[in-house]
Amino acid sequence: MSDHPQLLRRALLLLFAVATIVACSPAQPPSDSADDRTLTIGITQYPSTLHPNIDSMVAKSYLRGMTARALTIYNHDWQLQCSLCTELPTLENGLAKLQKTPDGEPGIAVTYTLPADLKWGDGTALTSGDFEFAWQVGRNPAVGVNNLEFYRSAYRFDIIDAQRFTLHLDRVTFGYNQLGDMYPLPRHLEAELYAADPAEYRHRTLYNSDVTRPGLYYGPYLITAAEQGASLTLARNPHWHGQSPYFDRIVVKAIQNTSALEANLLSGTIDMVAGELGLQLDQAISFAKRHGDKFNIVYKPGLQYEHIDLNLDNPILADLRVRQALLYGIDREEMNQRIFAGQQPQADGPVSPLDRVASSELKRYSYQPQRAAQLLEAAGWQMTDSGIRSNAQGQPLRLEIMSTAGNKTRELLQQVIQGQLLQIGVDLRINNQAPRVFFGQTTRERRFSALALFAWISAPESVPRSTLHSSEIPTAANNYAGQNYTGFRNAEMDQLLEQLETTLDFSQRLPLWHRLQQIYAEQLPVLPLFWRPNSYIYPLWLRGAKPTGHLDSSSNWIEEWHRQP
Repeated sequence: MSDHPQLLRRALLLLFAVATIVACSPAQPPSDSADDRTLTIGITQYPSTLHPNIDSMVAKSYLRGMTARALTIYNHDWQLQCSLCTELPTLENGLAKLQKTPDGEPGIAVTYTLPADLKWGDGTALTSGDFEFAWQVGRNPAVGVNNLEFYRSAYRFDIIDAQRFTLHLDRVTFGYNQLGDMYPLPRHLEAELYAADPAEYRHRTLYNSDVTRPGLYYGPYLITAAEQGASLTLARNPHWHGQSPYFDRIVVKAIQNTSALEANLLSGTIDMVAGELGLQLDQAISFAKRHGDKFNIVYKPGLQYEHIDLNLDNPILADLRVRQALLYGIDREEMNQRIFAGQQPQADGPVSPLDRVASSELKRYSYQPQRAAQLLEAAGWQMTDSGIRSNAQGQPLRLEIMSTAGNKTRELLQQVIQGQLLQIGVDLRINNQAPRVFFGQTTRERRFSALALFAWISAPESVPRSTLHSSEIPTAANNYAGQNYTGFRNAEMDQLLEQLETTLDFSQRLPLWHRLQQIYAEQLPVLPLFWRPNSYIYPLWLRGAKPTGHLDSSSNWIEEWHRQP
């Protein structure tokens, strides 16, 4: 096992100073080959499912941007707008109206209108009924959809006609018109499967068993071929209602090993690497030094939160002093400087400094190994001759950290953290898995015993209810719905999350946001690491691709991507 200084010296050899955008030589003219209308994209994960409303995975979101569209989306300027609807509902334009719920509580009715020519990829009309079906599926806790709280809140669905429907919500929230988590489902294909066994629907859906069925999609592209775990091929959707895309064919290759991803890029097997799921910053910096004149390399700061989830049901991690000691024992700033050339700032909590609700008054944990040792001793963990602490029962202070296999930067971070924590007497064992398993099962079902290293990507001012509210802890009883993988339970946090959503005035929301961040920093259900810029590596001839820096991936505008004319 390498110690911390050795790992950092090894990482330092890969690094150099970097500007925000790497200057590139003039774009190459397009060739006359038959492949001019094919774009091959490399990503590091293969989605665990293609069902739009089940499981949260960046790989699926990236592909979903090509094959589907949400009703609303945050644009490149971080402003909410319609993506599939024709007009954003607001209280001012009358498409959102305050009302009383059946219980006499404050509620709101929000009306959306769909384009008249909207169709599924098999030519079947996509109507309000498909959104109603998605709502019915989401309301059933046996299914285990992503955002169960939204579906619980949406207590009634009224179809006005084929293009218009009204959702009745049992709370008035400041995000009342955001509908980025609810995608329509093809009733004509999926209803029978769902009705047969709702609890098994997530496994039997055609989005798993027949992914090339055209009627599953309605975006600018359809999935026409799939090699499980390796690649997906997409072709133009003849029934797409929007701007016709330039490329006839998109090939998305899942290459989990980032060194292999780079090799495929240099060999021409892939044209580009998606920043949402590509090279980590240190690898992109090194790549730019060697090959920056051959590609357009863009670094986009944003809302990518690299962190370590802690399983708080683990008796060791249930002790706040141990959690605090772990964070005091990790030298994040030195890793930032040595591994990321100072370009990946340290995170202090779940809200990015780029977000307008970020607080500057938080408990911060600088690298203090002596303080970490004091906390561990106070928690009953004494140093032994072996260099590993143990408690009064002789149990060693041994923890397991899991992440996505093949991600070289995360693997390096794990090794550095392992060496740093060894200095304070913690025996950290590394156990990584393929991303499909890690995200599709291990985190979702809370199967990691101690630490899980990964990133969350959020939208601007996104209330972290699904990751912090006690009702969002995944269990077998709720079919593992929710994303509170740590098992965090805090009554004040629950109350704040509920208040935040229902406080319309920003000036009144802001102190609630600040208190939320304070509790997070004090209780440490998660170990914050970094705010991660994404590194996009484009071919010189590609135009129209523009990173967003938030949850809605650049692929949501893929119909605007094209070769330089």
